Amino acid sequence: MKLVLGVDIGGTFTDVFALDPQAGRARIAKVASTPADPSRAFVEGLGAALAMQGAGFEAAATIVHGTTVGTNALLERKVARCGLITTAGFADVLEMRRRDRPSTWGLWGRFEPLIARDLRVGVRERTLANGMVREPVDADELRAAAERLLAAGCEALCVFFINSYANPANEARALECLRAVWPNEHVTASHEILPEVREFERASTASLNAALQPVVGRYVERIESSLAERGTRAELLIVQSNGGLMSVQDTRRFPIRTALSGPAAGVIACAHIATSAGWPDVITGDVGGTSFDVSLIADGRIAQTAQQSIAFGMVVRTPMIEIQTIGAGGGSLARVDVSGLLQVGPQSAGSSPGPACYGLRGHDDTLGPTVTDANVVLGRINPQRPIGALPSLDVDAARQAIARHVGEPLGLSPEAAAEAILTVANANMAGAMRLVSIERGHDPTRFAYMPFGGGGALHVCAMMREVGIRAGLIPRYPGVSSALGCAIADMRHDFVQTLNRPLSRLDGYELHEQIRRLSERGGEALAAAGVPFVRVVRRVELDMLYQGQTHTVAAELDDAAIDGPRDALGDAVVHAFEHAYRQAFGRTLAGVPMRVLNLRVAMIGERPKFDLSALAPEPADTRREPIGERRVHHDGRWWQTPVFERLALPVDFTLDGPALFEQPDTTIWLEPGFSARVDALGNLIVRTTDA
Repeated sequence: MKLVLGVDIGGTFTDVFALDPQAGRARIAKVASTPADPSRAFVEGLGAALAMQGAGFEAAATIVHGTTVGTNALLERKVARCGLITTAGFADVLEMRRRDRPSTWGLWGRFEPLIARDLRVGVRERTLANGMVREPVDADELRAAAERLLAAGCEALCVFFINSYANPANEARALECLRAVWPNEHVTASHEILPEVREFERASTASLNAALQPVVGRYVERIESSLAERGTRAELLIVQSNGGLMSVQDTRRFPIRTALSGPAAGVIACAHIATSAGWPDVITGDVGGTSFDVSLIADGRIAQTAQQSIAFGMVVRTPMIEIQTIGAGGGSLARVDVSGLLQVGPQSAGSSPGPACYGLRGHDDTLGPTVTDANVVLGRINPQRPIGALPSLDVDAARQAIARHVGEPLGLSPEAAAEAILTVANANMAGAMRLVSIERGHDPTRFAYMPFGGGGALHVCAMMREVGIRAGLIPRYPGVSSALGCAIADMRHDFVQTLNRPLSRLDGYELHEQIRRLSERGGEALAAAGVPFVRVVRRVELDMLYQGQTHTVAAELDDAAIDGPRDALGDAVVHAFEHAYRQAFGRTLAGVPMRVLNLRVAMIGERPKFDLSALAPEPADTRREPIGERRVHHDGRWWQTPVFERLALPVDFTLDGPALFEQPDTTIWLEPGFSARVDALGNLIVRTTDA
């Protein structure tokens, strides 16, 4: 037996999806996360999933991990002490940023770069924007700078020289000198991370990568050590923010590429499930313990972006799945602020002490109730069957927390206060969904809503109602979708090259050669991974804009245009840009010269996909009758509600709400006025009863 395992570590739970490709059989496990050392939950979850498959650690062939270790380290600023060696006179690039501010309408704000001012050292060197080296870097000055930073306690080092994207010679020379004197491997040069114009974005991405190297490196080392102790020789791969996989060696060198690793894996799973079920247009919503992560899939294509802010001033410019994140998960804390308004999130109770209903807070009643507490008090979560192998939940503790922190200040009963908490949380989540749909020019009525994560299915009807979405698509195992995405993710390598010239000066032969060179690098990287692929796909984009503009749009070139006549490539570029610009802004600008800023090439090695029909319920195991009933509070009154074992429902089973569907990884709340049907793959399709 050779198993493929996907592991996703969240703020509250660690999820594992164990797949036997030969037998087409899958098993899931969900264990409590261990924030002090996430690798403990990683190994515990693996062991639980393997046991369900009747196997030990030696049966694992491939382990794919989606991690938020890097993201959390940046958000909490728990990164390594890092030094920066830069061009003299440019030590303040990280602090100046783009002269933005934390509050759009405020005239003040405060920001401290991850690298303090006294740890940024300037050295004499200069490369011009045309790539000419006007002043070489001096090796003695570099060594003196490194010794100064080591004496200041730096564990990691970033090298960032102006215009190194145009010619990396000075940075490469500096890297060679510094690695000879630096006592560890944690040295990053900006041209290795982002060989692209825009000095702040390059400096920010490179410095964040350097600061993460020791943190992520130690974490990966603990996982490898734990796996080795248990006798597994499985290949360990890590999910990147762009949805592709990379090796452990690359993860140590480029940890910044894992900044949104965990949420990205969930979107990959949703894309595969939705297209397999005949729903190419979906908005995904991952409700975990801490956050609500939203993404959009149109025509089966996952939305990608070249840049994201992890927090204010911490800009990461690297290809990644476009995900909008807000603090609205099951553990998000509710409170009444000084103005008397109810707020939910972004602070979270996490897995320890967790929601009040977990019973882990002792006599400390200073923490407020959470979204999970509200769902428990309203009867939507069965306190005797919580997810993640938790013991029974304490309903009274949840009720008391809601009454004290929300009900009494607002003059509401515990039930009314719990509904108010969910109303605010749902409004926050709906706002994030509008941001990736309406504000991007998409009509949400075209899309289905696809909730996942442990808490997503509890809010599916509320999200459909709030945003006006036509249907809900709940996957077979929504609580472990990110782990499933890890198991089926493809290998991917992205490359970028700045061209920065008017389109009129772009030679088709030269562009074709640049594409060929980057494609070969990507092909070599895929081959070195030693992973079997179904096929290799190339995606080529140009970052383009009209002369005088600042922001670019991505113009995609297909293989037919790239491999066609070289002298016709320019016309293909014009057509691709005008199509992309028209889609983004509804028009083009006739007569305005076009400019090409960057060339991007992605090489994708597609791994075998899991046949989702294996997840569909077996006829012999199905059951249509409810397993019980429970009172659920909704819209100001109690409803006597049937409870079903979701995984036992047969294909084409149909039911009108209210109803509850329970399974080991989540609970689904079907409101009155909505209906649900089980499709051929075991997904639950939700619609309004008048649809």
